[in-house]
Amino acid sequence: MIEAIGLSKRYGRTVAVDDLSFTVPPGQVTGFLGPNGAGKSTTMRMILGLDAPTSGTVTVNGRAYADYRRPLFEVGALLDAKAMHGGRSASNHLLCLALSNGIGRARVSQ
Repeated sequence: MIEAIGLSKRYGRTVAVDDLSFTVPPGQVTGFLGPNGAGKSTTMRMILGLDAPTSGTVTVNGRAYADYRRPLFEVGALLDAKAMHGGRSASNHLLCLALSNGIGRARVSQ
């Protein structure tokens, strides 16, 4: 489960994310939709521990994502579709990530 409570991020005077709260149940594939500048990438970066929230908390199965020794066993994310190798299918990309992180082939099709 991914849970965000009162998540906010400010860059100086600019508010990127303002008091966001949500819960994503285990096993549910979820995406963020919105216009440029709506805070989608910033929210994902906070979930993944790449940016610290100005306030609020976000946990994955009750722990901060950054606290996991092997975080890909808990959650996977694609922040930029252009970061994927152009010669690979999405499935092959996931397979390469899984195998390089000790995750079995069968997990990719799930």
